[in-house]
Parts: sequence; structure tokens; C-alpha cells
Amino acid sequence: MDVQMLQVAEAVAREKGVEEDLVIEAMEQAIKTAARRTYGEKNVQAKINRETGGMDLFHVRTVVEEVEDELNELTLEQAKELDPEVEIGTEFRESLPPIEMGRIAAQTAKQVINQKIREAERDRVVAEYEPRVGELMTGIVKRVERGNVYVDLGRGEAVMYREDMLPRESYRQGDRVRVYLREVRNQPKGPLVFVSRSDAGMVQRLFEQEVPEIQDGLVTIQAIARDPGSRTKMAVISNDAAVDPVGACVGMRGSRVQAVVNELHGEKIDIIEWTPDTVSFVVNALAPAEIERVLMDEDTNTIEVATAEDQLAIAIGRRGQNVRLASELTGWQIEIMTAGEEHEKRASELAAAKELFQSTLDIDEDFSALLCGEGFLSLENLAYCAIEELTAIDALDDETAHELQNRARNTLLQQELGKQESAEVEESLLKLPEMSEALAAELAVRGIGTAEAMADAGLDDLQDIEHADREALEALILAAREACGWFD
Repeated sequence: MDVQMLQVAEAVAREKGVEEDLVIEAMEQAIKTAARRTYGEKNVQAKINRETGGMDLFHVRTVVEEVEDELNELTLEQAKELDPEVEIGTEFRESLPPIEMGRIAAQTAKQVINQKIREAERDRVVAEYEPRVGELMTGIVKRVERGNVYVDLGRGEAVMYREDMLPRESYRQGDRVRVYLREVRNQPKGPLVFVSRSDAGMVQRLFEQEVPEIQDGLVTIQAIARDPGSRTKMAVISNDAAVDPVGACVGMRGSRVQAVVNELHGEKIDIIEWTPDTVSFVVNALAPAEIERVLMDEDTNTIEVATAEDQLAIAIGRRGQNVRLASELTGWQIEIMTAGEEHEKRASELAAAKELFQSTLDIDEDFSALLCGEGFLSLENLAYCAIEELTAIDALDDETAHELQNRARNTLLQQELGKQESAEVEESLLKLPEMSEALAAELAVRGIGTAEAMADAGLDDLQDIEHADREALEALILAAREACGWFD
């Protein structure tokens, strides 16, 4: 019987893919649990001999300073009667007779063993696959349920949800499938391994396998934007001047890129050379469309692109795919228009800017046209630019440049004061102690037009207020909260 126990432990360990010692520990825990029916509250310890399979039961008592559990603890004086050299914390083990494993005890032991083995399997799956997140793996389709594919990876099972598959892909039990390990999530019900074929990481890993220059670090994949099953745009850069990054990824007669395309069932792949120059990168990303003009707006992270009429559809792509992937690849919001539309938009902006300058700065049409021609299209451009930018214009001397900038700043100030006057201020705010109309107007511009809004405000919301210092603002906030009944 003893030898059989070791044989059972070995067989279970081999079947479940866990360590044999862990199975034996689970058996010891199961026997200890079952022994509670016989020995009650005694602290019982079970030990299985790893060589003979023999099982021993012990009652363990611990030496403590003050006994709280008389059944399982000893005082130092009591312990010294058994061993004069004993110390606090020493454990005494007293042999117990073996227990009779009845039906209920056996069932309990079985449940404990199964639980321990499940926990071990869970830990093994996490330890096996968590370090491999981001790798390509090959598995066998185990089953398909509600459109989700469950893949046997050899030492664990993974799930590939419907959205992780390529469009029009279907699998049957027994199919071999290459997948990208996307995530390992350890949950109370057990670890979940998620794999994907639609993740952009799969394209990157496929190219890393097919292109030796990427493996050697001569070529680097900088960015990938993917519309799974349809098109991928990939930006690459060479770390060696002698290596063409695009040519390395395409391969002789397209052999390397074709191997990736075949794995992805015909998904089109655009390989683009990455460049630190944003304009050039955006132009490359919009290939195969030909771009005529590009205008960047760094404040809004937007790039306006002008193309010829016959290139507009190509630049936008089917259902906007080309421009959408280019935006994702470059990190810029791309707006595409024809050269004619771009010309009309520029003409409209110039006309509006000239009219604004004439009406607000008291200058003539020629002077406003000169400013617009130098790239000044708003009052903010004029008011806050370096004075050297204005004096660099041939027709402007230092005095005229300063006067022009002062006029722009005064106009902006008047506009801001107009906003303050038009902002709505309720009577409840004006009735607060020490509240002035000027301060109420400044608060209203910031969206604080009532006593309730003032009560909810924090000092961080009231930075740069000119008509009150920090202490006065704190007092106003407290007054508003008191008026709103916060302290009732």
C-alpha cells in the first residue's frame, strides 16, 4: 500500500504536468484534513516518506511563554520536564495512531488533493507563459465555442476571441494555427492565456522571423498601424547606412514580405522608411498617393495635406483606410483636401486675417497684406511673437514693430474684458462678503458665476486672479460654503 501511494503520486504528477513532490505535499495536506474527524482540534501533521511511501501522523505542540491553547501549546516549565534544554518556539512531536479513512474522509482528502493540483497547474501556466507574452506560438485547435477558438499550446490552453481573428478566418478542431501571445491574466477561477492573430505585434514578430537584418539589429521597426485582414503600414529605419531598410524587409523578389502576407491570408503590407522629419514621414505614410503641399499645426497636432484631384481618392483610401492608418502610424491627425480646396481655404484665411488687422489695428490694406504674407494670421501671432520677427520685415522699424505689437495686445485685452462683462454673474455670488464686481467678473469667466460654484471651487481653480490674494480667496470659498449650508 505504501509503495502504491508513491506510484499514484508519480502517475498524477506525470498526467497533470506538475512536480511529484507537490502531489505528495497535497496528499499530506489531505491526510491532515481528514485526521480532524478523528483528532478534533489537535494540531496534526502528516508526513509521507519519499522513499518508502510510509505515512506518519504527529501531534505537534509548541513551547510558548503564555499558553492560550492548552491542547497544542506548552509552557517552558512543562517543556523542560521533557527536555531540559528546550527553548521558546520549540515544537514537540508525539506519534499518533494511523486513521481509518472512511468514505467521507476519503472524499475530503480527494477534494483537497484536487484543489492543490489545480493551484499548482495554475501557477505552472502563469510561470510558463507570462514571460513569453509578445511571442509567436504554434498550437492545435482544441475546440470552437460561440466563435471563440480554444488553442492547445502544449502545456496550457489559450483562448482566441472572435475579434482576435482575421476576418473570414474559420477553424476546426485539430487545425494547426500560429498565434501571437497577447496577454496572460491570473484570475481567481484560474489563469487565462489570450492569443491573437489581429494584433499589430503579430506582424512585427513575423517580420522579425523572416528578416535577418531585424534579428541582427541592423533594421528596426519603429511603428505599425494595422487594419487586420486588410492592410498594414509599417515604418522601418536602418541603423547601418549600407542597409536599405525597406529592401531588407521586402526581400529578393518580395520573398520575405510575401511569406508574411501568406501567413496573414493576403493582407496587404506597406513598408515605409521612417524619418525624423515629420513632413517627409507623413508623405511616405500616405503612399501610394502623391502629395503636393503639407501644412503642420503643432498646437493641434494636425497636418493638412493637399493633393491633386486625381490623387484624392488614393490618399483617403477605401472607407478612409489609407489616411486612417497613416494617422495612426505617424501620431498626427491628417486632414486631406485637393489643391483647389486648399487654395480656397488659404485665400479665405488670408482675407479674414487682413480684414481683422485692418479693423482692429487701424492699418491699411497693403500693410495687412504684408503681415499676412509674412505668416502672421492672428492677433496672437502678432502680440506674442519675438520683436525680432517683426523688425525682420523690410517695411518695419523698431518703433513701428513695438507700436503694432502694443495695439495687438491692447485689442486682445479689450476682447478679454468684454468676455468678463458678458459672463453671467448671479446675485448669490455678488452677495458674498468682500466680493467686488470686478472679482465676480473674473470668476464668471472661469465658469464660477454662482455661490454654489464658488463653494465647489478649489484654490487651484482660482490661479492668476488679479483682484484677490490667496487668503481672500480662501475666505470667499468658506463664505460660499457657509451660505450654501455646508456647515448646517
